[in-house]
Order: sequence, then structure tokens, then C-alpha cells
Amino acid sequence: MGSDVIEQAKMISIIVTRAVRTLLVTVTIALAGPNAGQEPAQNAAPERAADRTGTLAAYVLGPEDQVTIWALGMEDISEKPFRVDSAGNIDLPLIGMVHAAGMTTDDLKATLVVRLRKYVNDPVLSVRITTFKSQPISIIGAVKDPGVHYLEGQKTFIEVLAMAGGVRPDAGNTVKITRDIEWGRIPLPATVEDSTGRFNIGEVSLKAVMEARNPDENIIIKPNDVISVPRAELIYVLGEVTKPGGFVLNERETFSVLQALSMAGGVTPMAATQHARILRASSGGEERTEISVNLKRILAGGDEDVSLRPDDILFVPHSAARTVGVRAIEAAIGIGTGIIIWRH
Repeated sequence: MGSDVIEQAKMISIIVTRAVRTLLVTVTIALAGPNAGQEPAQNAAPERAADRTGTLAAYVLGPEDQVTIWALGMEDISEKPFRVDSAGNIDLPLIGMVHAAGMTTDDLKATLVVRLRKYVNDPVLSVRITTFKSQPISIIGAVKDPGVHYLEGQKTFIEVLAMAGGVRPDAGNTVKITRDIEWGRIPLPATVEDSTGRFNIGEVSLKAVMEARNPDENIIIKPNDVISVPRAELIYVLGEVTKPGGFVLNERETFSVLQALSMAGGVTPMAATQHARILRASSGGEERTEISVNLKRILAGGDEDVSLRPDDILFVPHSAARTVGVRAIEAAIGIGTGIIIWRH
């Protein structure tokens, strides 16, 4: 009788053990996903990464990137950061050196699954990027946060401008992109090679892209691209006008005195319109030439309108103070001190 009870107990123990093992295998397969255990295709990582678009899955690892790996039951690896070294490798406990450069996180995960099978029957792990450093781009010029930024997956031209805080009000219309020739030709109509043959340079019409008139120019940005946003050419209208400030000259655009006055909201009731002046920089740039302008006669049609040049200052004095020094007017511009810039 006692032996029968022992045998029954053993049988129940075996049944329970098998049930638990089956449950664990089922959970492991569910966590690992449908691709668990598959061998990674050799030499396919760069091609697969190039075919993916718009997500972090397309990000290709490189030197200075940092990944965090979670592996079920492996405390030496799990939740620890590993940096991709200058040779493109990561050094993992138990596994050793793994060449990660040129792989996406999915590719690296597949490679690690194969390597871990030597120690674990059904490895369960995940890989995520915690630091992006291998794909720098330089954004310089009239943006709010110029400097070196890092791509996190594929980014378009507009997206990287947003990374730099957006363009300043005084940004010009034509933005230049310089790209290493190894990344291919920039897909823009006006792209040219530089004199060394190592780079190609393309131009983007900022206004056309931002107004969605030419979305084809919102191209994908590549690592090490240099994006140069020039400062726009401006004309200034100061004094007795409704909206004094600097006004951006768009590409191939010119302003006349009357157009500038219109942009500035017109003159105030206290304006001495017959004593207005244009201050124009000389060729040397140190001194300005004064050009008298009788706005009263121009507005009445008695005098011809006058064309303005980039960096001209149209000054409309107060009727009680008809003469103001050139230096005082230049100081009023406050270049570099936050003068309001108006776009149109």
C-alpha cells in the first residue's frame, strides 16, 4: 500500500514538471517572437537597413553609439550599457567581441541569439539604442541652435531644422547642403561637385519647402551632412513709421521706398516725410552715404520711386527733429541686439 502511494506521488511529480516545462517553453517562444532562432542573413544588414524608412529600426549602428541589452537569466549582460568602439565592436561578457557596426538593432539581436545558443537553449533578449553618436550632422548659420546634432533614424531636411530649433527670422531663402560623395549624389536639381571631387553641394529653397510648394526638396539627410542656413539680406526702415525694423529680401527680390514704407505700415502723423534719408553702405562697408528722399513728393507722384539695396536704411525723422546723425541711426538698428525682423 505504501509503495503504491509513493509511485502515485512520483507520477504526479513528473506530470507537474512536464506541464511547467511546457508552459515555460510556450512563454519563451511568445516573448521571442516569430523570428527567434533564425540565422541572420550574412552580409544583409546594410542592405536591409537601407531599405527601411522612417523608423528607428532603420538606424545603422556605428562607433560611439551605445546599446543596452536585456537577456533573460543573464545578469552579466542584462540592462548594462555597451559602447560600440572605434573598430565597430562591442565587448560582451561570456560572448566576447561582436561586430555591431553596420547593423540595426534587429540585426544585432539576431546575431546575439545565435551566439547565445551555445549557453542557452532558447535565448530571449532585446536590444535598444541608448545613445546616438555615430551619425553626426552639422547645422550652421541662421538657426536657433546651431552646432553638431545626431540623427536618430532617418530624418528629412525639415526635421533636422526642427532639431536645431528652427530657422531664425533673419534666415535666408537658399539653404546649402554639403555631402560626402560616399553617400551618393544629393537628389536636388542644382547639385554640383566641389573642386576636390570629394563632396557634392545642393541647394534647397527654404520658402518653397516650408510652403509645401516643392516637397521633393525635403530630402533625407545623411550622416556628416553640413547644412548651411545663410543670413538673409535685409533692408531697414526706422523712425516715424508704424512698424520699424528689418525686412527680409527674398530671393531675387528688390524693394523700392514705397514698398518698404508699405511693409513698415506707413508713416506716422508726426513724420517729416520731406526730410527722409537713405543710408547706404559704401563699398568698403565702414562709412554710409546719405541720400535725401522726399517721401512727400514720391507719395504724391511728383518724384520717381527709389530702389533700395540690401542693407539700406530708410530713416523717416520726427517733424520736430529733422536731423539725426548717421551714427545715431545706425545705433538704433541694434544689429545683433534683437531688432525685430519681419518676413513677408
